[in-house]
Amino acid sequence: MQTRSERIRQALEAAFPSARVEVRDDSHRHAGHAGARPEGETHFSVLAVSPAFAGLSRLARSRAAHAALEAEFGGGLHALSLRLLTPEEAGEG
Repeated sequence: MQTRSERIRQALEAAFPSARVEVRDDSHRHAGHAGARPEGETHFSVLAVSPAFAGLSRLARSRAAHAALEAEFGGGLHALSLRLLTPEEAGEG
């Protein structure tokens, strides 16, 4: 069975082909907070670097990522910190 981290990575890679995606589960840092569950997998940080973000505002990038992860939000994902960059912005271009 896949972890939520793996599903997040795969969903973003599918939505943004050729993206470099890094996902970190931060759930342990939010124990006892709203939305946290004892089994974890509720709070994540994501870095995604993709040429698909070129020309998009931060809001448009975030909306696109949230749309790609809609199923995860419906299934218990509570909080997501996104860092969405073009290769140039990430110093990779």
